[in-house]
Amino acid sequence: MKTKELLTDKAVELLKQLIGTPSFSSEEGPTAALIASWLNEFNIPFKQENNNIYAFNKYYDENKPNLLLNSHHDTVKPNAGYTLDPFEPITSDGKLFGLGSNDAGGCLVSLLATFVYFYEAKNLTHNLIIVASAEEESSGPNGLNSMLAILPHIDVAIVGEPTLMQLAIAEKGLVIFDAEVTGTPSHAAHPNDNNSIYNTIEALEWFKNYKFEKVSEVLGEVKLTVTQINGGSQHNVVPAKVDLVIDVRVNDCYSNREIADLLMASAPCDLKARSLRLNSSSIDKDHPLVESGIALGRSTYGSPTLSDQAALSCPSLKLGPGDSTRSHSADEFIYLEEISEGISLYIEILDRFLKGK
Repeated sequence: MKTKELLTDKAVELLKQLIGTPSFSSEEGPTAALIASWLNEFNIPFKQENNNIYAFNKYYDENKPNLLLNSHHDTVKPNAGYTLDPFEPITSDGKLFGLGSNDAGGCLVSLLATFVYFYEAKNLTHNLIIVASAEEESSGPNGLNSMLAILPHIDVAIVGEPTLMQLAIAEKGLVIFDAEVTGTPSHAAHPNDNNSIYNTIEALEWFKNYKFEKVSEVLGEVKLTVTQINGGSQHNVVPAKVDLVIDVRVNDCYSNREIADLLMASAPCDLKARSLRLNSSSIDKDHPLVESGIALGRSTYGSPTLSDQAALSCPSLKLGPGDSTRSHSADEFIYLEEISEGISLYIEILDRFLKGK
């Protein structure tokens, strides 16, 4: 069994390579190759599907339940606020800078190190499956969601996202709606008591004041936000319609279908949901995996941000080194100590869970 110290060094080395290799969503081929090479160093067989790399523990037993370890190796594009080269892994004052260092490179390499640590372990209560997935940032068709038909049934999962190694036991889902407020098109010089832009005032007030009844103990209220508005093309023409975009963050009291049915039945304008597949996720606080983390002093909370958990229908825990508030920020970084701590805590939590301690 490899030591935590060796695995930490190897994990940081891989993270530096990943930072130095652009891997925007759907363009992750080069980083997939780096992850494959890293697993080869440890003589671990793996498979590749599109840009997803996946592997099974050495003593995989089809009669045992399966624990998925997952994090992603794609990144968003760097924003204009960067003062450092986003593709140069720079170490300074205990921090490792670079695009994807925090979201979610630190989580990914820590989970890979954890998988290697347990790879040759015998008599575990669960099989271990690791997936280094693609297209998480874009919720693309060839990411973790595409792997579920290939993998065996997943009973429980850890999704690596930056949580300061606290236990995110629930995550909000997401539904995006396109709304259309209509009116009577006309010349601006003539009377018109059905102006689509004025009609939008009522619609905006309705969305601003709308409240969903069910409040989650972990995730709080469903959050509805109008995020885009577009209408009109000429100064002297009243447009036939105004388009709105509505962002709804769904708690674990509702399915996305229920949210869509409620809004489309009562909204004062036409609504169409883009997709209903990004549902909220959760795991019971008394699940043995969560209890393992609590026993090590970790706290539980509900996460407002979306991840690959949305692709999973099994109980899933979001957990990883790094801080979500750094994600997608300029001069993104992760503390090297966070990676070391992350690997140690992942191993300690799984040691309790996989060995029935």
